Amino acid sequence: MKPVYRLSPSILSADFAKLGEQVKELGEAGVPWVHIDVMDGQFVPPVSFGDPVVKSLRKVTDLFFDVHLMVVEPARFIEDYKNAGADLMTVHAEACGHLDRTLQAIHDAGMKAGVALNPATPLNVLDYVMDKLDMVLIMSVNPGYGGQKFIPGMVQKIRDLRKKLDEAGYENVPIQVDGGINTDTIDSVLDAGASVIVAGSAVFGGDIQKNAAALQARISAKEAE
Repeated sequence: MKPVYRLSPSILSADFAKLGEQVKELGEAGVPWVHIDVMDGQFVPPVSFGDPVVKSLRKVTDLFFDVHLMVVEPARFIEDYKNAGADLMTVHAEACGHLDRTLQAIHDAGMKAGVALNPATPLNVLDYVMDKLDMVLIMSVNPGYGGQKFIPGMVQKIRDLRKKLDEAGYENVPIQVDGGINTDTIDSVLDAGASVIVAGSAVFGGDIQKNAAALQARISAKEAE
């Protein structure tokens, strides 16, 4: 079974003064997901936005909300983001004292659950939670800031993860990649086994619909293989 292929633009690179309008524009471009980076100033240096912003965006779109929590002990916020309209919650393995318990709590709240791994975090942290994974996010930059350069070594990490999941019988668990993705880097991560693509400045830097269409064309071509 092929994993799902999706473009999930990161609103961290959007114009915050026009956030609702630009999210609507994603829908008009045929983008199915939107990636929402929540940062607490502790797990990563910046502070982005919290559940009130997510709740406000939920009122203007029915896009799938792919919420990425870059926060310490994310289990504290599960109900908040569920109530705000999140569909999938991804938490960092490095930020969870009890990863298995956190993933179960996300499922119990009625959301899909993902685990994010920083560039230096080994894949074996997933060994005992594979049965609770709806997605794995490979960070291809160190998290915290948009516009960073893609780390080439993450291509092999994606390839290794795809093999690991497939051999364990989890062929349907998609790999998301986030960081430095644009028309120059997207093909390498798709070829390695990623299928959910996060892009920020490559979508919001200019003509949103044109940029999204260019990336979605690459994703569709890979899905058709």
